[in-house]
Amino acid sequence: MKLYFSPGACSLSPHIILREAGIDFSLQKVDTSIHKTADGVDFYGINPKGQVPTMELDDGQILTEGSIIAQYVVERAENRDLLPASGMARYRVLEWQNYITSELHKSFAPLFDPAMNAEGKTLIAGLLRKKFAWVNSRLEGSRYLTGDTFTVADAYLFTVSGWARHVNLDISDFAHLQGFIANVKARPHVQAALKAEGLPV
Repeated sequence: MKLYFSPGACSLSPHIILREAGIDFSLQKVDTSIHKTADGVDFYGINPKGQVPTMELDDGQILTEGSIIAQYVVERAENRDLLPASGMARYRVLEWQNYITSELHKSFAPLFDPAMNAEGKTLIAGLLRKKFAWVNSRLEGSRYLTGDTFTVADAYLFTVSGWARHVNLDISDFAHLQGFIANVKARPHVQAALKAEGLPV
């Protein structure tokens, strides 16, 4: 399998999960500003959405959307720690995946947009901080989002939280969240993913 990624983008989450699941894969870097792969291929020809992550499966099919790629990977690997097979434990992980996608991930988009004015960014940053404050409260007494076991949702939250420093969103006062980030970053497979993308470890 081949993962198309951009360093530090939301593709970092399935990248981490591929390593955690022990799946063989290769990486192909994409410059999303010009929609070209590192070897000069038009990325729109691979994924018409023009977005990472994009996964090329062994049979040549293309799979998109980070949460779905992560789910595909762990179910293929039959890794029940990263995503339980059934029951409420599974739905709790998927509940977090959905929240991170809809409430955190997408809320960052205007903050990265150079066309958004300062007043608008200040408003959105304030709303995003409130969401992170709630996440911080849910992490009290827990190593990870759903307890002591690392799941696909933890890789996603770690990735999205890392964007705060790029948009001047201060989340340093959220002690439980900061502890969570440190716990995830210390994982060997997370370290390997960061190094492979040329990111600070």
